[in-house]
Amino acid sequence: MEDGKEISAPAHPGRFVWSEVIQPLGLSVTEAAQALGVTRSALSKLLNCRASLSPEMALRIEKAFGTAMDTLMRMQSSYDIAKARKKEKKIHVLPFHKRRSLPMKSAS
Repeated sequence: MEDGKEISAPAHPGRFVWSEVIQPLGLSVTEAAQALGVTRSALSKLLNCRASLSPEMALRIEKAFGTAMDTLMRMQSSYDIAKARKKEKKIHVLPFHKRRSLPMKSAS
């Protein structure tokens, strides 16, 4: 929360690809998958937020539909960071403190 307002989590890139790329073109998932050269199942998992966007899929989307790969990958990164932050309290790791090493005794 910031100033009493809840900050919304970044959207999954699959949601963006569906609503801003595939749907406006009037494509079905099957047609979009064919255009991308991937299986319908692989694209469906991405669009339904059940799979992360891979760099290869982002490049395919860029080549087929013109949406910049870098933009899509930043969306995935932001989504992943927000997802990890939600689990932050469940991750128990202590800060690392380097110990001073003891001087070595010479073998005489």
